[in-house]
Amino acid sequence: MYSIRCVLIFLAVAVLNLAAYSQDADKKAESEQYLAMADEMRAGSTANNEIREVYVMAAAADPTNVRANFEAGHYHLITIGKDLAVQYLLRVYELDKKYRFDIEYRIGQSYQYGLEFDKAIDFYNRYKEKLAAQPNYHGNDRIPVEDVDRRIFECQNGKEFVANPKNFSIVNIGDQINSEWDDFAPVLNEAEDEIVFTSRRREGNLNENVDEDNKPFEDIFIAKKTGGKWSAAKNIGAPINTASHDSNLAISADGKMLLICSDKGGGDIFYCERQPDNSWGAPKALPGNINSDYEEKSATLSKDLKTIYFSSNRPGGFGGIDIYKATKDNKGNWGNVKNLGPGINTEEDDDAPFIDYDDKTLYFSTIARKGMGGYDIFKSVADAKGNWGEPENLGYPINTPDNDIFYVHTKDGKRAYYSSVREDALGYEDIYVITVPEEKKEQPAAEPVKKKVPLKYIVRITDPAKKNMAAKVSLQGAGDNIIVGSSSITPGVYEFKVTDAKDYKLSVEAEGFMFVNETVSLEGATEKGNVVMKVIEMKKLEVGLVTILRNIYFDFNKASFKQESYSELNKLERMLQQNPGMNVEIGGHTDIVGTKNYNKFLSQKRAEAVKDFLTKKGIDSRRVSAVGYGATKPLASNDDEEDGRELNRRVEFKVLSGK
Repeated sequence: MYSIRCVLIFLAVAVLNLAAYSQDADKKAESEQYLAMADEMRAGSTANNEIREVYVMAAAADPTNVRANFEAGHYHLITIGKDLAVQYLLRVYELDKKYRFDIEYRIGQSYQYGLEFDKAIDFYNRYKEKLAAQPNYHGNDRIPVEDVDRRIFECQNGKEFVANPKNFSIVNIGDQINSEWDDFAPVLNEAEDEIVFTSRRREGNLNENVDEDNKPFEDIFIAKKTGGKWSAAKNIGAPINTASHDSNLAISADGKMLLICSDKGGGDIFYCERQPDNSWGAPKALPGNINSDYEEKSATLSKDLKTIYFSSNRPGGFGGIDIYKATKDNKGNWGNVKNLGPGINTEEDDDAPFIDYDDKTLYFSTIARKGMGGYDIFKSVADAKGNWGEPENLGYPINTPDNDIFYVHTKDGKRAYYSSVREDALGYEDIYVITVPEEKKEQPAAEPVKKKVPLKYIVRITDPAKKNMAAKVSLQGAGDNIIVGSSSITPGVYEFKVTDAKDYKLSVEAEGFMFVNETVSLEGATEKGNVVMKVIEMKKLEVGLVTILRNIYFDFNKASFKQESYSELNKLERMLQQNPGMNVEIGGHTDIVGTKNYNKFLSQKRAEAVKDFLTKKGIDSRRVSAVGYGATKPLASNDDEEDGRELNRRVEFKVLSGK
């Protein structure tokens, strides 16, 4: 016979199980509600990034919901944060390998976008094995083996390029040009004091409505540089911009002619001339036979305005989009259209040509050749007879596994501009300035010069139990963003060979842990060569964790971010994307300078600025609380600036619930 104690224990367990079942049922119901909401959004005109976040919430509510996880992964792959798709697609793979025939391929894609090439190759090969075992399968989710082999080839190229990064400095052009929306396709005049680009920003757009993807229409914007600084970009206005999509293609060296693309004719090239009063004339179709019944997508002009290179998908090419060349006759008509041939064009898409000022160096983007994924930028130099040399991949970090396109050079060859999605972006796609490294020429010396040995900077990553753990670790110049190559000595231990003495940004990320962004000063190469060891202990993301976001900087007495803040802000957004069930508090703090009420107001505005950035990137606003504490929680004495007040002016991050 059961004792009363046993009966009570049995009843308690039964109640707990019932409560757990009820909670589980509620979560499943919540997940299905989110799925229904996202499906309804898909049927309308909601932007893909907003649909993605609802699918993410569905997967967070019920991690066992296969469809919710698949859609969350799929929508990451077709928007941004493509490498974050893997966490959802792996769940699908673990829950139901037969849910999608191409699930291994999609997991491979996500790993490839995240530069985890070995893992990508592993899953691509798993997909090939499945394909070989089921050769008669012909569903819509079947990926041809040739496409998979191409992805494996890209991953092999990626391993080579990332292991040997080029010495390029890639810096965001700044918030006078870039916005929280997509900004791309920069072109500049010869003097490099005027820039024209395309933007999908809401502010300043001539069309108050949005396109079918729920984003503003493309409009052309322009900005001037004075005293080395860009003015705030402005809409170029009518008659160039219309109520539909308008995008720029090229600008003449003297800045007096602008080429644009219009939807007219299925996608034709038009030109606009600058008037004596500095305004722009109405767009006119290029005279001659360049425009066709097919798409003419990109264009570039030679300095003398007598030659144009453009891309088109017209019949008779080598496949997809090809690059063509045309010349202007004495009457001003464009003709003598010629395909650039197999030295440049491939059976895939070749696009976005830019002819350099030397009139013999061509930059363009292609999804073929020795690339690492998507469009990669290549360079080809013509010989004296006009034959194009073998195109050369510009390498990492300019090229990535995602699309890299719209590359233009300056006259002196020292800089280039292009658009990309990078960690210090203000919004989605931003415009960047690339500083091209100068070739070092060896000077003859009276006495032999001792060769300097790079500094070995060894970073060990540990968990809270002091055990080594794998993580994504990177080191790059604090001011120029030049990437330092690395190698893994043992799991969790990474070695960087540092040549130049300067400040560097050390970044460490691992799923389930708080990211680390630190500035370190390193001496660089010496005659003897030194070794510097660094241990980073990662903090687990758990309820109650409080950490300072030290790399978020505001303009003086304002709640607007400085440019150097965006790397930290984007890492914060990325971490919240990786942990969709986590709710957090953003706390703003000040020193005691100023009145109590003003400090409270300013700290609240700064905390809200961080929240606003996160929600505009797609983070659910209900997950982020913004609190201004003013000067009520100092970390140090306010008597001293460097050791006190500077430390007290901060933004803090606190985990409130979930993970």
